Amino acid sequence: MNFFKSDIVRSEMAEIAELQQSVYNNVFKFHLMDRDEKISHVNLLEKLLDKQRTIYTRLSLSDAPEAKEMKSRISESASAMGLPSGVDMNVIFGNLAKMLDKMKDQIDRTGSDL
Repeated sequence: MNFFKSDIVRSEMAEIAELQQSVYNNVFKFHLMDRDEKISHVNLLEKLLDKQRTIYTRLSLSDAPEAKEMKSRISESASAMGLPSGVDMNVIFGNLAKMLDKMKDQIDRTGSDL
């Protein structure tokens, strides 16, 4: 079966798309948000990151050619954004999660992400 025809994968991909849209819709309003809205936005980012990590793990565990191709495109995109070639995406996901935790801590302390 085609990797992307799996009901579970399609559902996860649809949820990722919805989360990305929600994040993009609010990213430029972030500086105008109050403390609770900022925390909510960071929680949304955490949920998106978790879904992306899950789909990446599924891609990594699959032998399907289309899954391998998508994983390769993700690595190429990461390199195009300046990450070292062959970087372990799980390390990137972990670093992003730590950054989001720090953002929430900062917002809790000061009401701002700065």
